[in-house]
Amino acid sequence: MLAATIRITRDFDVAEECVQDAFARALATWSQQGIPANPGAWLTTVARRCAIDIGRRRDVAVRSQRFLVTDDSDGGLEVTDGEFEDDRLRLIFTCCHPSLATDTQVALALRMLCGLSTAEVAKAFLVKESAMAARLTRAKKKIALARIPYRVPERAELRGRIDAVLLVIHLLFTTGHTSPVGENLTQADLVERALDLARMLHNLLPDDAEATSLLALILLTDSRRGARVGSGGEFLALADQDRSKWHRDSIDEGLTLVGESIRRGRPGRFTLMAAVAAVHSSASHWDETDWAEIVGLYDLLLEAWPSPVVALNRAVALSFAEGPSVGLAALDELSTEPQLSTYPYLAAARGDCLERLERFIEAREAFEEAAMLTENHVERDFLHTRIAQLS
Repeated sequence: MLAATIRITRDFDVAEECVQDAFARALATWSQQGIPANPGAWLTTVARRCAIDIGRRRDVAVRSQRFLVTDDSDGGLEVTDGEFEDDRLRLIFTCCHPSLATDTQVALALRMLCGLSTAEVAKAFLVKESAMAARLTRAKKKIALARIPYRVPERAELRGRIDAVLLVIHLLFTTGHTSPVGENLTQADLVERALDLARMLHNLLPDDAEATSLLALILLTDSRRGARVGSGGEFLALADQDRSKWHRDSIDEGLTLVGESIRRGRPGRFTLMAAVAAVHSSASHWDETDWAEIVGLYDLLLEAWPSPVVALNRAVALSFAEGPSVGLAALDELSTEPQLSTYPYLAAARGDCLERLERFIEAREAFEEAAMLTENHVERDFLHTRIAQLS
């Protein structure tokens, strides 16, 4: 709804106002007349009509006519609307404008078009919510002041925006795959949305190795969905999952896509991440995991995308490839990273290494720190279980 309304208003705040008004009208109207056959279309139509009314009242329709796009074509653009099967993908490309910093492009698209709260976007970037709120406000102001056009970019422009679009879809997926807050481990709607967008992007740019790899990464990771939670709702770590519950069709499709991407030349960030997922998916049992191969892939990934989170994942893989003492040393080197200061997975990884080294008191302290930093109830319960076992 918001994506469709922004196409008329060319203003995020006004579009949000119109969407809220549409929901308010629905509450009043549907209780009297019943829910319409297509609620989504009803809401979108009301929101768009509200946007037109506001535009007329403010007399922006005349003054800004050349900036508006009110039909389904854009005067000779090489990319047709048919290629953008979803308004969200269209507007994600629009938000990812090169005049904005990449992090800002991604944050704005996640908040405005992908359904994430400001708090969830902040956690995705490992920053405070207040800092993210300020960043989003500045971005919207810059768009308004710089009169950045809301239009589908030409095909020649897509390549310059693809990196940010890939990040948007990936962070949308990771937020859904493991919800940063709440009582449920996952947010299935966000996972499905990310998978749909990744597939659309792959169809739009079938020769782009990174777009292909992102789809593969999501398929391979999401294939484990049915095995991540036990019968009692408890979290199951990768080592404890029943791999017969992994979705084989998703794995087969993902492995095929990874192979296609690797054959296209020097692998990029998402190709390497998908390759790591492929190694896990190819192991029929935890003990058969090729940890040395995973460490090597993380070494390449650190070159392509230097990140403390990648370094953390590499340290965990190192703990299984060369032993918990080696992994713990690598994890301790990351203790001064500002981005990881409140990241629960660092403390949890240290706890796991310490437990395997039979340093139980230190392990318990590490798990307690991780539990204190964890806001997902399922993950927190898992940590409390490990703490109780160490007692």
